[in-house]
Amino acid sequence: MTTDEEKRLWDNFSRTKSIAIRDEIVRRYLPLIKYVVGRMSVTPPQGLDYEDILSFGVFGLLDAVDKFDPSKGFVFQTYAIPRIRGAILDELRKCDWFSRTGREKVQRLNKAMEKVLRDKGELKDEWLISELGITEEEYYETQELASRGYITSLDDTNPLDDGEVPIEATIADDRETAADRLDDESDKQQLIEALQELPERERNMLSLYYYDGLTLKEIGQVLGVSESRVSQIHGKGISMLRAILKAKMNEL
Repeated sequence: MTTDEEKRLWDNFSRTKSIAIRDEIVRRYLPLIKYVVGRMSVTPPQGLDYEDILSFGVFGLLDAVDKFDPSKGFVFQTYAIPRIRGAILDELRKCDWFSRTGREKVQRLNKAMEKVLRDKGELKDEWLISELGITEEEYYETQELASRGYITSLDDTNPLDDGEVPIEATIADDRETAADRLDDESDKQQLIEALQELPERERNMLSLYYYDGLTLKEIGQVLGVSESRVSQIHGKGISMLRAILKAKMNEL
């Protein structure tokens, strides 16, 4: 749909509130739901499948269409994406998709990362396995749980001294560098250093996801691994980034 066509469609809907026009808008933007789901590191809980996740996103799309005001000059996709994602998350939470036991395991993993990083200055799988006192198989199962726990997107945040900043702000794009997006010089330096301290695999994963905008499936095709494995690497990369940032905060 061209910009002119899009404008006419929204103008007509704003003026008439026609159900037929509303349905046309929804049909045109249905692919946006697949885009959002593809950008979310989430495995459907037991009893649900991919189509269920998509149907949750429809609720968010409908809400966005009803509340969008084109006169304010916003792009609809930018307005709709967080609402689609929010609707999906709301429904997943109702399903209690991440168990209490799973959360506890991920919390132990995060604490182990912080301790190993503090004691040894870097993170390696064998050190984390030893710190956790579990088998290698159990360790990778916990990493899988962590990947499911991180439904991460461009507006998720990382902790810093003076609050939080979007993860997107840690990744450069073709218009400006990550440093240009942040106001505080110390925050800029912390983020840049934290990214550089990530292992190459995790750093490349975050770059493909946030900078190049690829979905997990597309990244799997680039790296030659399964989508599930990409999800694991993504979750681990975010865990490590947060652990590194927290360690830097404690050094100050």
